[in-house]
Amino acid sequence: MGNPIVGRSMGLAAILAALAGCATAAPPPVTVEVPALRETTAVASARDAADDPAIWRNPADPAASLIVATDKQAGLYVYGLDGRTRSQLAAGRVNNVDLRDGADIAGTPGVLVAASDRTDLAHGKVALFRLDTATAGLTALGALPVAEGEAYGFCLWRRAADRAVFAFVVMKDGRVVQARLDLSGAAPKAEVVRQVKLATQAEGCAADDRTGQLYVAEEDVGLWRIDADPAGSPVPRVFARVDGATLVADAEGVAIAPQGADGGYLVASSQGDSAYAVYRLPDARYMGRFRIVAGPTGVDGTSETDGIEIALGAFGPDFPEGVLIAQDGDNAPEDQNFKLISWAAVRAALKLP
Repeated sequence: MGNPIVGRSMGLAAILAALAGCATAAPPPVTVEVPALRETTAVASARDAADDPAIWRNPADPAASLIVATDKQAGLYVYGLDGRTRSQLAAGRVNNVDLRDGADIAGTPGVLVAASDRTDLAHGKVALFRLDTATAGLTALGALPVAEGEAYGFCLWRRAADRAVFAFVVMKDGRVVQARLDLSGAAPKAEVVRQVKLATQAEGCAADDRTGQLYVAEEDVGLWRIDADPAGSPVPRVFARVDGATLVADAEGVAIAPQGADGGYLVASSQGDSAYAVYRLPDARYMGRFRIVAGPTGVDGTSETDGIEIALGAFGPDFPEGVLIAQDGDNAPEDQNFKLISWAAVRAALKLP
């Protein structure tokens, strides 16, 4: 028979340790609310279809800017900031999308739109398009193979030194395939220059043209920072971890709100609890988190967001400092769509400098 005094002492020690743990446990992070102001028309495909947006800012009339977004079962939509569909292009199963203005496309400056193409799940491709900003129409330029396997996430990077354009295709198995795009000829080309491997499934990414840094979301692990230049280090560096509190798996969409030479904020979709985590650049300091809720215009909030995008600058009275676009995973009773949020409202809610 054991010593009852020792048994009671051990029981008391365990209780005191548990109480100490409760006393020192950090409180859950505060999640503020930000209203949605506008929404796009729903995509035509049912269930899990809308995924990722990109924004073209009209420098002459920012209120007339355009949103390019994916229906990953069917192709691409172009919306106005009023949310109405301006055009639609059947382009296969394109998953994530990005764009760059001022690209030299076959000798003519234009807006390059590019997306990860998973129409063939065994062969990942980059699908390229030109956006006609006058008509809001898209013209397909071609789909270029870059890797075996399923293409998933996607983002573009333009190198400041020579304005070379690179595509990052995040494969579903965690590979990040980097290809240099050559748009100078009649037919575009893609040359794979590097691959970086993350351990598990990844998707969202964003590249900072100012600093040459690539940010990738490994869904159940966190956010990684990688040198975007193929001559730089291929070793991923931890930017933020999935911790179940500030960032909840799945970590999905990634967007940058740039300020100055290297500052601003990175926003990540905390899909597991339908929220968004905000980090300061370049030091990765956690700045807070928010949810998108129903706004005064009657637009509902978002849930389980995949892709997000941010563009700064004045976009009209509703978006005086910029606009954030977020995919809505549950837009019932309609199919999925995208919500528009004022960046000024995000800054105010989180008290961002």
